[in-house]
Amino acid sequence: MADAPAAMIEIEMVYALPHAQLAEILRVPAGTTVGQAIKQSQTLLRCPEIAAGSLAVGIFGRRATPNTVLREYDRIEFYRPLSADPKQTRRARARRTGNSKR
Repeated sequence: MADAPAAMIEIEMVYALPHAQLAEILRVPAGTTVGQAIKQSQTLLRCPEIAAGSLAVGIFGRRATPNTVLREYDRIEFYRPLSADPKQTRRARARRTGNSKR
């Protein structure tokens, strides 16, 4: 008796750059992990910083590990480091405009 083909699920992989967003739809076997999906993606080939493993990753805004098992319609997101501390930026802007709260 032959093994039944694995059920396939659809996922999305997104990576936002300062002036562009890369998005890719993948069909992967059920039970695929985040790490396995990343290795199968074209995004990995276009963005060497992803291949280096230096970026955090999540699913719908929640941190995930490479071992996280994906579900149908999950969206894998890559998180770049912040270029500036948001609190410091807000304080500096308030000082420039004279809107600081005391």
